[in-house]
Amino acid sequence: MAITVDVRLETFPLDQTFTISRGSKGAADVVVVELVDSGGHRGRGECVPYPRYGETPGGVIAQIESLAARLRQDLDRRALQETLPAGAARNAVDCALWELEARQRHCRVHELAGLPAPEPVTTAYTISLDEPARMRESARQQAQRPLLKLKLAGDVADADRVAAVREGAPEAQIIVDANEGFAAIDIEERVQEWESWGVRLVEQPLKADEDRALELLHSSVLLCADESCHVADDVERLRGRYGVVNIKLDKAGGLTEALRLRERARAAGMEIMVGCMVATSLSMAPAMLLAQGALVVDLDGPLLLSQDRPLGLRYEGSLVHAPAPDLWG
Repeated sequence: MAITVDVRLETFPLDQTFTISRGSKGAADVVVVELVDSGGHRGRGECVPYPRYGETPGGVIAQIESLAARLRQDLDRRALQETLPAGAARNAVDCALWELEARQRHCRVHELAGLPAPEPVTTAYTISLDEPARMRESARQQAQRPLLKLKLAGDVADADRVAAVREGAPEAQIIVDANEGFAAIDIEERVQEWESWGVRLVEQPLKADEDRALELLHSSVLLCADESCHVADDVERLRGRYGVVNIKLDKAGGLTEALRLRERARAAGMEIMVGCMVATSLSMAPAMLLAQGALVVDLDGPLLLSQDRPLGLRYEGSLVHAPAPDLWG
């Protein structure tokens, strides 16, 4: 059955500048793949090219376009795993293939994957890295949310940032994310700070190539691998360093590998966090299948945009509802 392939770059302005330890952005640049067969069945996928992994919009589009001839003929999800490496390009194509096959079979993606129908989940809401006073005000505006995620820098102002957020949202649970911003030499001292702050979880405290130092660390705070964990084969290396892995579709290269990663991590006794890049509801929808039963869900990307897609995910405060069929799945 012949398939038409459309690949395009779309830009969604953010509600406000989003800053992490590596830099700032004012818009979400996403690459969308749309596959339509001769019977009119459609599958879509969205990805975020991420400079941390050497990705650019142009490079990701070129990767996808290199597959166009095979996509028009017989490329399926299994062959895709061997054709493209894990990353944003494979994610967009993989999610589009999942939806296309589900529509061809007149079922939902969760049924095709042998999963239960997704239920609503509670997402964290991210407080962007900033001066403590501004983070306090951001937290005050989001104080009704049960879980706040703070971006930290790994510098001397972090303690003030956490204290400011605590003051702004005293009832919220807090997780922190330094995006590899802490130094291995200071990690014992940092643990004492995390424990005194009462944070629930710390994401990726050290650079991915320095996290062996965590093997000797004793911490009552959960440590979560993000930049260190992309695919299922990473899990064995991370045992003894982290208790949680953050699964993101753009890192894993799609829902197919993300489901494998979740299974492997759980078998290793690790908890699951499901995260996202800053993107639209089209990126979040497949991740809702992964988020079922996760310890932490961080699918707030659309909440950071000035405007999401029409028919996007429905958010009631921090409660995220399952995607409607017209969005994805």
